Amino acid sequence: MTFIVENGRQDASCRLILAHGAGVGSTSPFLQNVADLISRHGIAVTRFEFDYMATRRTGGSKRPPPRAEALVSEYREMVRSVAGRRQRGRKLVIGGKSLGGRVASLVAKELYEQGDIAGLVCLGYPFHPPGKPDQLRTAHLETLQCPALIVQGERDPFGSRAEIEALALSKTITFAWIGDGDHDLRPRARSGLTHNGNLATAADAVAAFAAQLPAAR
Repeated sequence: MTFIVENGRQDASCRLILAHGAGVGSTSPFLQNVADLISRHGIAVTRFEFDYMATRRTGGSKRPPPRAEALVSEYREMVRSVAGRRQRGRKLVIGGKSLGGRVASLVAKELYEQGDIAGLVCLGYPFHPPGKPDQLRTAHLETLQCPALIVQGERDPFGSRAEIEALALSKTITFAWIGDGDHDLRPRARSGLTHNGNLATAADAVAAFAAQLPAAR
């Protein structure tokens, strides 16, 4: 029961698959705005929902989401569907917001080694639960060989810049730090920055990252 939303030209040279966060679907204001901004760079964006979230659209259960590991097969199947329609030489990048990005990161190693994807993009990676910096979700990121971009607010409660810069992560991971941003990249008013400006900065970073990736085999 996958719910899918498309942005951008279907014949774009690069396609980005984005999954949603734990509590909101693929039509959340954050993902809608980010997908629109990224597509303006000539990147096609495919947003999809895991079954638990798509079920909510029909009045189904609103129980908490499954563990990230339990969603891996759904993400893998989405990639298989999109990759099967991809023309040779066109890049495929996977990622998502928060939980969606974490799930994508769990399948990135396998899909990159198989030549199915060119890279990984995480928007607000949940490095740890808020207020619990000792409960890290980073073991697989220490040895990741897939090129990855993590777009992170500097004061994200799921992993601030100061916390993350102290971690030993794979050198294939690059960061785009969003000024004074929280988990949705929203800055405080006193910072002089704006949410729209931060989202545009995030989209620019994603586009620049995608542009330098080689096409998947």
